[in-house]
Amino acid sequence: MNPITVTFWGAAHTVTGSMHLVEAGRQRILLDCGLFQGRRAESWKRNREFPFAPSDIDAVVLSHAHIDHCGNLPNLVRRGFKGPIYCTPATRDLIAVMLNDSAKIQEEDAGHLNRHRREDEPRIEPLYDYGDVRRTMKLARAVPYDTPHDIGNGITAHFVDAGHLLGSAMVHLTLNGDRSITFTGDLGRAGMPILRDPAPIPPADLLISECTYGGRNHPGIEMLASDLGEVIQRTIARGGKVLIPAFSLGRTQTVVFFLHQLIAAGVIPRMPIYVDSPLSAAATEVFRLHPECFDEETSLLLYRDRGLFGEELVRYTRSVEESKAINQRPEPCVIIASSGMCESGRILHHLRNNIGNPRNTVLIIGFQAPETLGRRLVEKKPEVRILGGTYELRSEVAIMNGFSGHAGRDDLLAMLTPLADPKRKVRLVHGERDQADALMQTLKERGFMDVAYPERGESVTL
Repeated sequence: MNPITVTFWGAAHTVTGSMHLVEAGRQRILLDCGLFQGRRAESWKRNREFPFAPSDIDAVVLSHAHIDHCGNLPNLVRRGFKGPIYCTPATRDLIAVMLNDSAKIQEEDAGHLNRHRREDEPRIEPLYDYGDVRRTMKLARAVPYDTPHDIGNGITAHFVDAGHLLGSAMVHLTLNGDRSITFTGDLGRAGMPILRDPAPIPPADLLISECTYGGRNHPGIEMLASDLGEVIQRTIARGGKVLIPAFSLGRTQTVVFFLHQLIAAGVIPRMPIYVDSPLSAAATEVFRLHPECFDEETSLLLYRDRGLFGEELVRYTRSVEESKAINQRPEPCVIIASSGMCESGRILHHLRNNIGNPRNTVLIIGFQAPETLGRRLVEKKPEVRILGGTYELRSEVAIMNGFSGHAGRDDLLAMLTPLADPKRKVRLVHGERDQADALMQTLKERGFMDVAYPERGESVTL
């Protein structure tokens, strides 16, 4: 038997930059190719330099369209990769949106650094550009869920619904007909709106599982709508605005869904709702194109009301002029804008214009990393820095942690425990050390003997 080796080059001891190299004989398959997101210097080096020759990679199998899983594909192509990129149809459509937006950011970031560099410093080139994205999209191959696909040299790839994001998938690889690998990608939560629940994890000789929340659970889904309604009701009673920093892909669409339900039920009045993000607008268009990914409830709602994500309820603003005009409106409204951690994007302008008003509410709906503006808002610092200025925080800050699209501890255990087998290898990725340790201990108690949390560059052999 020829050995099969998996080397963990990304999302190892961290939650970003997903990238795992599978080597089977002469075949080299990359599972994901995501951007590493962290401190500028480390991110620049990690993303620009691959630990292997891109031209040696035969194919990429992509789990989903979040930028930490797909965002370095154009750089891989730029540096010599010419093979196919396999993904689900919805993921293919979403990466076209996400990678073009990322290319814009790369070019703007390089331009900013070049304007501030010393004369004796070399000019900085963007990680990739629109041309690299176009070449990347020509390599993308759409493979439906539950359809085994031959990707060459005796290797079959099979996508199974992961329930995390539109088009997200677990990847099951069968190699040489007798060995197998399952990569969970990012796993979703049962019972969340819009998407179908995650399918059972396909059994395999090696399970590569995410562990983002391996040691803790989320608040109950049943409380999300009522809690959201209460925040909006009390803000309206004060005559204020609700500002919601949200990631453009997945989180924004979930919030819009809940707002639609609250208005339909008469819990909150019909009011102006703005999604102030060109990327969110484009991503939402892709959502409308893929009802095959929706759960039964959402499919029925779309059948009855084609405007579920539409502009009858929500105004999607694209231009800078439209964005600025929102802040001039005096009446209560909801403003959803990126970025989710308040580090960039249009949310900064809305915060600058509104956080000094005690009638308003800033609603935080996701994890805020240390040293971000979002974390300082969660900590309710009396003053915060925004776009070079210092502003007094007088608005209410409300926090709802139940919107995460990642499986919690109990979800992970419910999906992994049925696969317990002393002969099966498990490797935990996409999680911090404390979350991985907590999940690892419980998995061993439940019958997995070979469970590990690999470092970057560490390998496992089948």
